[in-house]
Amino acid sequence: MKAVRLTLVCHALTHAQKTGCLPRPEDGILALEQPPVSAGPAVQVLSAPERRACETAAFLSAQARVEPALADCDLGCWQGLSLKQLQAAHPQALSEWLENPDSTPHGGESFAQLCQRVAVWLAAFDTPGEWLAVTHPMVIRAVLVQLLGCPMSAHQRIDVLPLSRLELSFAGQWRLRLG
Repeated sequence: MKAVRLTLVCHALTHAQKTGCLPRPEDGILALEQPPVSAGPAVQVLSAPERRACETAAFLSAQARVEPALADCDLGCWQGLSLKQLQAAHPQALSEWLENPDSTPHGGESFAQLCQRVAVWLAAFDTPGEWLAVTHPMVIRAVLVQLLGCPMSAHQRIDVLPLSRLELSFAGQWRLRLG
């Protein structure tokens, strides 16, 4: 069995991240001081469907393919709002959402639902070779929670910075690759 090497790449910095707002699908990335190194010709590139992921993936490969399973968590009516706005207007709902992975006070997708979506995608992803997948902080947190088998509440303790990478390999089971 030939191994799968999958590197998840967090999209580049956005204005929403810089200003403490929750993301919207149409958010683009800020100008990059140093563009990420492009993927080699043998590396296949996937991208979440949101603009910020597609723009980041374009720096890595002209042939990036959109993968819907890598989409960010749907934050419903909270998209684009700042955390300060939510703390002022909906403190109990925000607290519930942060503490309970099954919570959806915004009317979108819960973190538990995101974890399930990511788990299904990882279970089906078995194409050998080198892969880069540009996605979002919450998706990368969901992958880590699934891979390590830790409580979903642990995702609140994981920081995923813009352009950070998480390397995985698969040869019968998914493994985290530290380098």
